[in-house]
Amino acid sequence: MPNWMQAFEREPNLDIPALRPGDTVRVHNRIVEGDQERVQVFQGVVLQMSGSGVRTRFTVRRIAAHGVGVERTFFAASPRLEKVEVVRQSHVRRAQLYYLRERRGKAARLRAKRYTRTGPETAASTEAAPAEPTEAPAAQ
Repeated sequence: MPNWMQAFEREPNLDIPALRPGDTVRVHNRIVEGDQERVQVFQGVVLQMSGSGVRTRFTVRRIAAHGVGVERTFFAASPRLEKVEVVRQSHVRRAQLYYLRERRGKAARLRAKRYTRTGPETAASTEAAPAEPTEAPAAQ
C-alpha cells in the first residue's frame, strides 16, 4: 500500500468485538438529522465480513415491517459507529450467508451455538464429590 494511502486511513475502532457470519448483532449508529444527532439501533444477522485491517466492513440483515428484508453495510473504522453488541452466535458453515435472502420465517432460522462450562467452578464441584460410594449400614 502506498504511503499516501496510509496517511488517510483511520485507526480501527477498538470497541467492536470479533464478529463472524451468523452472529446476531445490535449495531448502535449515530445519525445526524439537521442539527440534531441521535443513536439508531440496527439489530440483525451478520451476512458477511469483507475487507481486512482498517477497511473491514460487515453486512447486517434484518426483517423489517411486512416481512421486508433490509440489509445495511457498516464500516468497522467509521466514526459514526457507537458500539456493536453480539446478542447471540449461530453455527454456520459458510462465509457468506446469501441463502438467507430467499428464506422466510422459520426457514431463515440459524442454529444457536451451545457452550459447555469448562472452568474452574465445574472442576471444583467434581473434586468435592466422594470418589467411592459409601457403604450403607448392614440391615439385621
